[in-house]
Amino acid sequence: MKRILVIEDNPEIRENVAELLIFNGYEALTAANGKSGLEIAHCEIPDLVICDISMPGMDGFTVLKLLRTSKPIALIPLIFLTARADKTDIQFGLSEGASHYLIKPFTEEQLMRAVSSGLGE
Repeated sequence: MKRILVIEDNPEIRENVAELLIFNGYEALTAANGKSGLEIAHCEIPDLVICDISMPGMDGFTVLKLLRTSKPIALIPLIFLTARADKTDIQFGLSEGASHYLIKPFTEEQLMRAVSSGLGE
């Protein structure tokens, strides 16, 4: 079973995404911020990370940068799931190595298509 880490500071969104993943046959790990998300990524080595960008403390761009520079987790695909719809943010996120960039609000179909693609399924 593929493990997916959801890093999201909004508890309602975090739990909704985790429930959708579980319903679709994945194991879901959750973190409320970037720092704890990176700690979980190092310990659990998920198959995919779904991450918000605008979070207190450590934003999603920093999470992606630190993920990419850490050997055991550098190749884990990351999907940004964010309200930031500015084209500059989208281009930056994808150029830094995100596999997908989903804008809130999103549909279950959009999320699951990005997850499936990110996992190479």
